[in-house]
Amino acid sequence: MNENLFASFIAPTILGLPAAVLIILFPPLLIPTSKYLINNRLITTQQWLIKLTSKQMMAMHNTKGRTWSLMLVSLIIFIATTNLLGLLPHSFTPTTQLSMNLAMAIPLWAGAVIMGFRSKIKNALAHFLPQGTPTPLIPMLVIIETISLLIQPMALAVRLTANITAGHLLMHLIGNATLAMSTINLPSTLIIFTILILLTILEIAVALIQAYVFTLLVSLYLHDNT
Repeated sequence: MNENLFASFIAPTILGLPAAVLIILFPPLLIPTSKYLINNRLITTQQWLIKLTSKQMMAMHNTKGRTWSLMLVSLIIFIATTNLLGLLPHSFTPTTQLSMNLAMAIPLWAGAVIMGFRSKIKNALAHFLPQGTPTPLIPMLVIIETISLLIQPMALAVRLTANITAGHLLMHLIGNATLAMSTINLPSTLIIFTILILLTILEIAVALIQAYVFTLLVSLYLHDNT
């Protein structure tokens, strides 16, 4: 009970060496693959979900934007498996680290913005000044639009970090409450334990939804610049 509330978010070490890289590389190993001509039900379901997600995200893109389809599908799979891995007992969730989420958000955002400036610079610059803006407001709106553009990767990273961290903290608190009540009142313990199970199911959904939201926003940034 005296354990630090944020201890589960500290990057783990093995023999004094950081193990975050090994943990980040572990989720892809959980994705099943098949070498046979006819796939089993698990592989078929997995391919159907990937195709459905890819089709939904790429429907609004042109030919140039669809060249990012493999990267976006890989991104959503990576974030989803990493989030789900963090729900296991005594595990570590890399997506609770703001530094890692920024490392994913900044290059993707920068790539989309640079592509926009290279392919259609007039449309990219037009976003900084809406049509029909009064002349006295032009400098202020340019500054506001520039700031809003620059904070997009920070918003991506903070949104993912905050949602995953909040869910894990709530599960940690309710889990401690369940252990504390188990020696005091059994009926209350059963009620709290039921709440913990429902919260765990909710966190599984949040882990998948946040992966989809992160990738979808990157896809929207790409759509605005292609």
